[in-house]
Amino acid sequence: MAVEFALLVPILIMLVLGIMEFGRAYNAQVMLTNAARESARSMAINNSQTTARSAAKNAASQLGAALADGNITFSATDCTVGTQMTVTVSYNLNTLTGIAGPFAMRGKGTMLCGG
Repeated sequence: MAVEFALLVPILIMLVLGIMEFGRAYNAQVMLTNAARESARSMAINNSQTTARSAAKNAASQLGAALADGNITFSATDCTVGTQMTVTVSYNLNTLTGIAGPFAMRGKGTMLCGG
């Protein structure tokens, strides 16, 4: 009985840690996508990169390390009516276990300007 337990425990621990890491990565990806969408929405309405960056940072406030201005890129500097604005939010996700990573993650959002 002890031999089987000793053989299975490392596998079970790795499985549990893998589930935790996957859950964190999935949650971070959802936050990045929401942040990019909120930033694109703000840019399409206000046409201000400062406001759009603030919207992205607020939407991704639950990330471990806060987003910097360099993590948020815009497809154009201006949002003219009738064109599309694409915002990309990049982030490096560190793992809890330190076995793998960090993982480069990216969220994208696109909105029609003035629409």
